[in-house]
Amino acid sequence: RKQFKAPANNKSGIYIYRNSFFGSALTKTVYIDDKTLGAIANKTYLYKEVAPGKHKLATTSEFSPNILVINTVKGKNYYFNHYIKMGLVVGGANIKAVSDEEGKKEILECKLAQ
Repeated sequence: RKQFKAPANNKSGIYIYRNSFFGSALTKTVYIDDKTLGAIANKTYLYKEVAPGKHKLATTSEFSPNILVINTVKGKNYYFNHYIKMGLVVGGANIKAVSDEEGKKEILECKLAQ
């Protein structure tokens, strides 16, 4: 069973997961503060510890990156759902914040992206 431990001293934890059937064949790249975090596919998640403060989460989409700016505090984990949405040619992607409860429940069904 996965453990959702508090992040290391003076850090914030960011979980980004994808758990939906729609667009399940697509893999998308996720970025934190313009640095590649990794590629996310269906039923996978990514995790990163960051310094508390303002951060930019982004994912590749059909025309331009979709960006979510967040503020984190030390000692807390944050959960984000990465989802595929309809595009003209290929599926677009977006990221939205979810509750701790929803994030943990969904991540239990996923594995860490390699």
